[in-house]
Amino acid sequence: MHDFFFSGELSIAAVLFRFFIAFLLSGIIGFERSRHGRPAGLRTHIIVCLGSTMTALIGQYTCLVLGFSSDPMRVSAQVISGIGFIGAGTILIRGRGHVTGLTTAAGLWTTACIGIATGLGFYVGAVICAVLFFFAAGALTRIETIGKNGKNIIRVYLECEDASVTNAVLDVLTGEEYGLYGVEITPPRTGIANHLGIEAIMPIPKYGDHKSMVNSLACVDHILFAVETV
Repeated sequence: MHDFFFSGELSIAAVLFRFFIAFLLSGIIGFERSRHGRPAGLRTHIIVCLGSTMTALIGQYTCLVLGFSSDPMRVSAQVISGIGFIGAGTILIRGRGHVTGLTTAAGLWTTACIGIATGLGFYVGAVICAVLFFFAAGALTRIETIGKNGKNIIRVYLECEDASVTNAVLDVLTGEEYGLYGVEITPPRTGIANHLGIEAIMPIPKYGDHKSMVNSLACVDHILFAVETV
């Protein structure tokens, strides 16, 4: 059994198993990104990981089966540099120097590395890397959001029913109940005409939590829904 999991054999069963592990691990990362509404979600991460796994298998195949004397990691090495173009597409520079999508871009790059490791049969490293990424991107978000004056902050996306109610909504958000830190008006994520998007940064009450804060914002007049972003 040990030889099957960790040998360089490229039997049909071994190839299927490596693709399955790649699919599973990238699905974990992709689900975490998708859950936070990021531009590259479940499907993108799985496809990137499967593709990079394929490059690792191609390198092994050319050496073990076809007998070529080339470097088996040559194709995979191009993935590490080439994935940057996909990652760049997820990075958005918003107003006032606010950059989003860096974690998603890093996740795509890491997912590609996990795919290569899986394709080479380095399952232990691939699993550990996926678990640690899931922890870093999810659990550590709470620690990272220690904001101004040591207070917990939350980043939320709000969608208003009409652009004409923007001032009314902002009056509520800047009041004592919410104490808005920063705001940016954006196109509606739903794509519905006349709707308006608001990306807001605000403190979380001392005895509150993220979920109750989002639920409270969703109940504000003229706001259709609210979701937390990272």
